[in-house]
Amino acid sequence: MNRQEKYLGELKSFFWENSINPEIFQMERLAHYAELLTQKNEEVNLVSRKDIENLIENHIFISAFISRFIPEKSSFFLDIGTGGGLPGIPIAIMKPTLRGILVDSTKKKIEAVNEFINKLKLSNVSTSSERVEEEEFIKNYQNKFDLIVSRGTTSLIILMRYSVPLIKEKAFILAMKGGDVEEELETARLKWGHYIKKATKIELGYKPTNVRNIKEKKLVVLELAK
Repeated sequence: MNRQEKYLGELKSFFWENSINPEIFQMERLAHYAELLTQKNEEVNLVSRKDIENLIENHIFISAFISRFIPEKSSFFLDIGTGGGLPGIPIAIMKPTLRGILVDSTKKKIEAVNEFINKLKLSNVSTSSERVEEEEFIKNYQNKFDLIVSRGTTSLIILMRYSVPLIKEKAFILAMKGGDVEEELETARLKWGHYIKKATKIELGYKPTNVRNIKEKKLVVLELAK
C-alpha cells in the first residue's frame, strides 16, 4: 500500500464513522492533496514536521469536517493565512460550487498552494500573496465575500478587523480554534459587537479519537451584518 492509499483509508474511516458520505472522488482528491502536502513539506515548512504523522486527522479531515457548518447560501470565501492550503483546499474539494481565494503573505507557501491547486485540477479557488489589510487587496475585494475562514492564524479581534472591509452586507466568519476561546470571543464582542449579530461556538468532537472533544477543537461561527 502506498502512502496515498493509506491516506484514503484513513479518510474513509473518519468520514464513515461520523456518518459523513462524500463522493469517492472527493475523498480520493483529499488523499491526493495529503500526499502532495507531505512531499512539499520536505522543502517548505507548511505543516509542523512532528504533526505529519497525524496529517489526516489534524489537518485534512478536520478542515473538510467544518465544511458541513458552512451556511448554504455562501458563494465566495476568503481563507486568511492559508499556509499550505488549510482549510481552503479541503473546503473547495467538499464544496465544489463555492468559489474562494486562499491568501498567505509568505510567497513560498502560496507557490506551493498554486502547485496543489493545479495538480488537483481545482477550478473554484485561486490564491494571493498580498496581505488582506493592504490597500490594494481591499480595493480589489471590498464588499465581495460572504464567508471568511481561518485556521488559528490570528485572534478574533484581528480577524474582524481584516474582514469588515471585505465582506458583503451579510456574511459569516468560521474560525478554527483550539483551547478556551471565551476571552477572545468576549474581546471581539467588545470591539466589534455592532457587526456581530450572533456568535456560536461549536465543539468539534468526532469518532473515534475525539468523541468528547478532549483535543479541544472548536469552530467559532460569527454571523455578521454591516
